[in-house]
Amino acid sequence: MRRVHVIANPAAGQGSFDVKALNDLFHASDIEWEVKFTKNWHDGERFAKAALAEGVDAVAVYGGDGTVADVAGGLAGTDVPLAILPGGTANVMSVELGIPPAFADAVRLIAEPEWTTRPVDLGVVDGNFFMLRLSMGLEAKMVAGADRVLKDRLGTLAYALSALQAVREPEVVRYHFELDGVEVEEEGIACVIANSANLGRASLQLAPNVDICDGLLDVFVINKATLPTVVTLLAGILGRDAVEQVEQPKEERADEAETPRTVRHWQAKRISVATEPPSEVQCDGELIGNTPKQVGIVPAAVRVIVPSPVESDNG
Repeated sequence: MRRVHVIANPAAGQGSFDVKALNDLFHASDIEWEVKFTKNWHDGERFAKAALAEGVDAVAVYGGDGTVADVAGGLAGTDVPLAILPGGTANVMSVELGIPPAFADAVRLIAEPEWTTRPVDLGVVDGNFFMLRLSMGLEAKMVAGADRVLKDRLGTLAYALSALQAVREPEVVRYHFELDGVEVEEEGIACVIANSANLGRASLQLAPNVDICDGLLDVFVINKATLPTVVTLLAGILGRDAVEQVEQPKEERADEAETPRTVRHWQAKRISVATEPPSEVQCDGELIGNTPKQVGIVPAAVRVIVPSPVESDNG
């Protein structure tokens, strides 16, 4: 008999947590389970560590991307896999990994006789783990403006309303980076430090070469507050045509530095970022204070249960 602990965020946006479906599917698969509900930030990490101490075979998490990252942090560096039951507003990591959006279908992945897992890097900021990305500037303002009541009522439309308000007077920020020891300065309306390039829909990526298990973080600075830029940030889309790949700073030529760009892109393992003026920071949908920040990456920190290749092909 396998043992699975389920950690659920009752405030998650979808409200699709189905205890009966969970019990029926686990009972049929001879899985012993229990559920704990989060009340505060970091409850997920605490519950995950407690589950490890009890010797569970897997930990499942129901909630949005912030809750998923919180629980993943509690499992970092262990062999106990994480199962994601999408329950948030966007569920970007589940899209990234091909996990079914329907609650019962996601539970069925855990009920399979054998699990297929995929290693995923975790970013680290302020001693906390993240799976997707952190950002400053316009996107952080959108997150700050889309409060819980509005998200519960309007879902992703809450971010749209918040974005319209934030973009009326976009603030140009000067970013000071140290990327693996190389100093870089750039001005822009937003900065994204990404582990995952996925933006909430299959095939829509920040850039085509961003990988959740390459041991690198991708740094993007958006220079211009054009309408397409706002739309892409709003929908979580930075189209490939908008992103121009730039070599590492130490290899950049003077003529390239003078070329107008909408988006600048670098990769690094260790990132220090400061801004003028200080900028609010959001991480996987949660506000985590202002700059400066120190950001790092933990390669293959957690294994996530995903559909088997046959299931993915048929899906």
